[in-house]
Amino acid sequence: MDISIERATQKDIHEILLLLKELYTELGEEKESVIYLNEEFLKNILNSEQTEIFLAKTPDHQVAGILTLTESQSIYAGGTYALLDEMFIVPQYRNSGIGTSFIKKMKEMGKQRSWKRIDVTAPTEERLNKAVNFYEKCGFVFTGPKLKLSIQ
Repeated sequence: MDISIERATQKDIHEILLLLKELYTELGEEKESVIYLNEEFLKNILNSEQTEIFLAKTPDHQVAGILTLTESQSIYAGGTYALLDEMFIVPQYRNSGIGTSFIKKMKEMGKQRSWKRIDVTAPTEERLNKAVNFYEKCGFVFTGPKLKLSIQ
């Protein structure tokens, strides 16, 4: 399938909201994250220089997937690196090479920006092992689970 990977803009906010809501609902453990989804919040993220949002689009301009990357730095990573925060492929477009296209785009960006690595937290539920298998097939190495502490 001929898919283009494009940096999201303000005009894409409606599609971004829909895709992220579908992702969080599918994941289950992040379903509470839906409360953060609003146009103003996404406009601020799109205007930041820290997080970038990419959309996969079909030749007829249908949005088929989303990828968000946040640049960070740490001593343990040896400098600047990226966090793959969200990646979601619309179910009807899964297994069509979109995820691999996203990974290729991330690697290109990483080389351009001298990132030391790209980290991702993959789902741990049994039914979502496909995600872990996909990332490992793309060269990611499992380093352990992630925990979160909510500050409220």
